[in-house]
Amino acid sequence: MPDLSIETLQGKRFHFVGIGGCGMSGLARLMAKHGAQIQGTDNVESLVTKGLSQESISVSYCQDGSTITGDIEAIVHSAAIPPEHIEISKGDELGIPVITYAQMLGFVQSNSTGVCIAGTHGKSTTVSMLCAILLESGFDPSFIVGAHCNQIGGSSRVGAKTIMNGTLEGNAGILISESCEFNRSFHDHFPKLGLINNIEEDHLDYYHSLDAIIESFRGFAKRIPHEKDGGYLLIAHDEAHRHTVTPGLECKVETFGFHPEADYQIIFDPSVQRVGILRDGMWTIQWTNSMPGSHNALNAAAAAILASKLGLDWELMLESLEQFTGLDRRLQNLGTFPCKDGGAATVFDDYGHHPTEIEMTLKALRSSELPKRLICVFQPHQHSRTRFLLDQFAQSFSSADEIIVPHIYFVRDSEAEQQRVSAQDLVDKLDAQGLDAKHINNFDDIVLHLQENALDGDLIVIMGAGPVTSIAHALVDNAKMPSSK
Repeated sequence: MPDLSIETLQGKRFHFVGIGGCGMSGLARLMAKHGAQIQGTDNVESLVTKGLSQESISVSYCQDGSTITGDIEAIVHSAAIPPEHIEISKGDELGIPVITYAQMLGFVQSNSTGVCIAGTHGKSTTVSMLCAILLESGFDPSFIVGAHCNQIGGSSRVGAKTIMNGTLEGNAGILISESCEFNRSFHDHFPKLGLINNIEEDHLDYYHSLDAIIESFRGFAKRIPHEKDGGYLLIAHDEAHRHTVTPGLECKVETFGFHPEADYQIIFDPSVQRVGILRDGMWTIQWTNSMPGSHNALNAAAAAILASKLGLDWELMLESLEQFTGLDRRLQNLGTFPCKDGGAATVFDDYGHHPTEIEMTLKALRSSELPKRLICVFQPHQHSRTRFLLDQFAQSFSSADEIIVPHIYFVRDSEAEQQRVSAQDLVDKLDAQGLDAKHINNFDDIVLHLQENALDGDLIVIMGAGPVTSIAHALVDNAKMPSSK
């Protein structure tokens, strides 16, 4: 990191490689608000990059190094950018510091009241819920979230530089963001308040064991300051290995969950999506969740608890919690399409790409929507994740009546890794469980299959972190599918 302070950002120029991403674009806006001159590149124009241009942030779509000049203070790059990228190489040639998104976000957090949301699942949903609560209650937070949420105005926002109300009035402005464990990037963050929603096996190509993942989360928790300085960690009572993560921490630690011994006990009635929070045996708040499922009850409860820690009264949260309808690709109901039997099938779109996410999402859809048939199109994300968690994936689809698996989507897998597992391997595992599963490689063929075979009352959920979302939109929009290659 170059030697910077929030005051010395004024007038300094920074170059963002991959500026069109949710995180990078949000960070660019925050730094521009503090007086930095921001420029960046991306490989495609998007609504995000157009929005940045309208805010006087220079965006180029030519990533050949021509926009890298010696007056740049630092080059900031997203995790998706490889170290051999031409713009990073150009920066090295010119002696310009090259830093990661996580490092620069940590710098901005260190000058804010940083609220960092960590966990294997639920980060984007919890951030969005917390932001909705604060915005609708008169707070003015900044935030960066890894998905688009209409209810909070998109995926990022630049709020007040100081907290204007509540018990923390006068403190540095609130900055809410996700803290991702991949590459231990959250070890560069500076949380004042932290959440660990859950910890499970993931990114095993990097960590190699669950123990290493747990230890990494412990490293994140140790970055929270001492309780006397306002440091606070909220951690799941049952699903976050708290007995390993929390010993010796100097921050205040509280737990939440369904267990009656949790500091905040969550009561959930799935038949009506009713959620309540008990503290010392007394009700703090009760509401009806719009997003179904026990996992979303926990996400919403965590958001409410953090809002209370930021100084918001419980009664002021009720309307926000009940009216939160979700964000893009998180149990998102896109609409219906006509079936050949004269009826209609409903299409949901979901980002889930980990076994636990899949299992909980399918159970939530089964119980809340009561479909005649539940059909899941699941695109595995990364060959390494698919191989390491193949048996867990095979156990996750029991709520589905039919599972369709296209080709595996990959970003950073090596050629050797790509040869070790295939989509058909997952289908074979599902078949062995007695499930109706099939491999259809091409997206166009999947759309055609669903259009030919869907029946009135079917619910079709498209799941995965990759381009599989285009299937959902093609069904609802009746549009010609782009190539899946």
